[in-house]
Amino acid sequence: MKIIPSENPEYLNEYVTHLTVVKGLAASTIGVYYQDIRQFLRYLALARAGVQDITAERLAETPIADIPIETIRTVTLADIRRYYGFVTAECQNHDKIRSRKASALRGFFRYLTTQAHYLEEDPTTHLELASPKHALPKYLNLGESLNLLKSLTEQSNKRAQVRDYCILTLFLNCGIRLGELVGLDLSSLDMDEKRMRVLGKGSKERIVYLNPACMTALREYLFVRLEAETDSTALFLSSRLRRISRRRVQQIVEDALKAAGLDGRGLSTHKLRHTAATLMYQHGHVDVLTLKTILGHESIATTEIYTHLSDTTVQEAMDHSPLADVKRKKLP
Repeated sequence: MKIIPSENPEYLNEYVTHLTVVKGLAASTIGVYYQDIRQFLRYLALARAGVQDITAERLAETPIADIPIETIRTVTLADIRRYYGFVTAECQNHDKIRSRKASALRGFFRYLTTQAHYLEEDPTTHLELASPKHALPKYLNLGESLNLLKSLTEQSNKRAQVRDYCILTLFLNCGIRLGELVGLDLSSLDMDEKRMRVLGKGSKERIVYLNPACMTALREYLFVRLEAETDSTALFLSSRLRRISRRRVQQIVEDALKAAGLDGRGLSTHKLRHTAATLMYQHGHVDVLTLKTILGHESIATTEIYTHLSDTTVQEAMDHSPLADVKRKKLP
């Protein structure tokens, strides 16, 4: 997401700088919040101009650079509620997207009120929206995960096969994010200590320890990686010997899922993160606090969505109850 300062009012540019320098948020997160705030400002510009038939198409064409801070000072909670009515009806935004947009506006108005002191009152203070429904995450079971890894043995390009196998192995064993994997450098690895440094959300660094499967996959990949004649510091390279792109990694995962007969289920690179967490919890006897550290979560509540139990696990727990085989003693 390219941010063009000349297309924004100065107070929005200042907020973007605040998110980058003070908050240290990832560029992708800033880009999403930036888009959400710009959409609200466009809606506000049209609403203040008395436009009755606001549409998503018209919204996209509305400039916002000239919206003065005086207009922002007039924003009320009723304005924001009408905006959420608009994105629900016109843009078909569901609960999760509306909740994200609420976070974006709360942060923006909080900054304008308490940090920049442009406003005396924050109109989002009493903003309430329905909480998004949390569906159980999609994931692969143990057998499906093994089949996914086996699917890569059919590739003809050995260099690509070794690389792709290593990528899937790290996803399924370490639970790292797509951006974290793409951002790995050769210097991120400490093969002697069997660990690697990962740069997570908000540019926060954490140590991820490597199990034997990861170590073996990395050694095999490094053997062919170090043969590449390139100055790139990236761990994973594209066919052009540049840092592999997020989209290319997504394609690798999509192709592997298809080869394993697991396509068409809405699975993705992030679902492999769900898979890693679920397998660690269900089969590795990893407690929630340890899982939180491995995944790099700030809140334990975020980690808990990965610790769902399958029906099989619940049934096994019931079957292993110490009273499971007790029967009523029949009277003579």
